[in-house]
Amino acid sequence: MSSKRSGFFIGGVLVGSAIGAVTGLLMAPRTGKETRQILKKSADALPELAEDLSSSVQLQADRLSETALRNWDETLVRLKEAIAAGLEATQRERQTFSETEAEVTPPLRPPLR
Repeated sequence: MSSKRSGFFIGGVLVGSAIGAVTGLLMAPRTGKETRQILKKSADALPELAEDLSSSVQLQADRLSETALRNWDETLVRLKEAIAAGLEATQRERQTFSETEAEVTPPLRPPLR
């Protein structure tokens, strides 16, 4: 859960930085030509920023996937152990029941002639 949060945080920081940079450029007291040059440089950097964001998201997704697989494997192991324990308990109960029934049931006598 923590890695999911950190992925959202990193994504939020990157998006917030991009929005802040564009807003700062538009509000800065520069000439139109200077502002356009800066915007062009920023626009040229956007593909790299998007690639970095994509890589970050992919890393987070891989980590989450690995964690999910590990948790699934652990769950399967516990389930197999629980089933094995249930089968053993059933066999013990059957054995106990058979022994108890043998003690309680009187032996059969041959019919009288």
